[in-house]
Amino acid sequence: MTALLVTAWVLAAAAPWWAARAAVARRAVVVSRRVQSAADRPDRDWGEGEREARAGGRGRPDDTGSLETGVLLELLAAAVRSGAAVPRALDVVGSCVGGREGAGLRAAGAALLLGASWDAAWATAPPRLAVVQRALRPAWLHGAAPAPALHAAAQASRQDRTAAAKAAAARLAVHLVLPLGACFLPAFVLVGLVPVLVSLGSGLLGG
Repeated sequence: MTALLVTAWVLAAAAPWWAARAAVARRAVVVSRRVQSAADRPDRDWGEGEREARAGGRGRPDDTGSLETGVLLELLAAAVRSGAAVPRALDVVGSCVGGREGAGLRAAGAALLLGASWDAAWATAPPRLAVVQRALRPAWLHGAAPAPALHAAAQASRQDRTAAAKAAAARLAVHLVLPLGACFLPAFVLVGLVPVLVSLGSGLLGG
């Protein structure tokens, strides 16, 4: 019974995390399809992806939300692999992602098209997009291939998330000491000590 209670408690504590992971995975699939569809269009359709994303989102709630940084970087890599230039990739992915991050990506892409410097184009972007700015800087300033840098940044982001998850698991193990002790100590006393004490008491009284 105690083991069942502990298992139920652990599952209840982990349920929100698993639900969040599943929701992020679903949003990533939806956004990836939108990005691939929009990025395959020629550059003369600049801005069309944004208009279609807005038109397609009318009358329904936004189903993209805030994506993990690694997923965002992989979406940008998919866009540039499809032949999109850096400004168009930023516009397409930003239009599909939405939210503050999406607006920051679109603003950076538009500023680059207008001739702004790299740092000035990202001046108003949310802090979470700093990793995107660093990954794409060599491609814009020196002509380096953007996809490998985006993949490397995505891998580093995933490694950071894995390390954070391991640290959280270690903290959870520490936090579980008291609940587990509170569950198992009474069971140990009832199952292990009480029968021995009863047996000894019966022997002493009987003698």
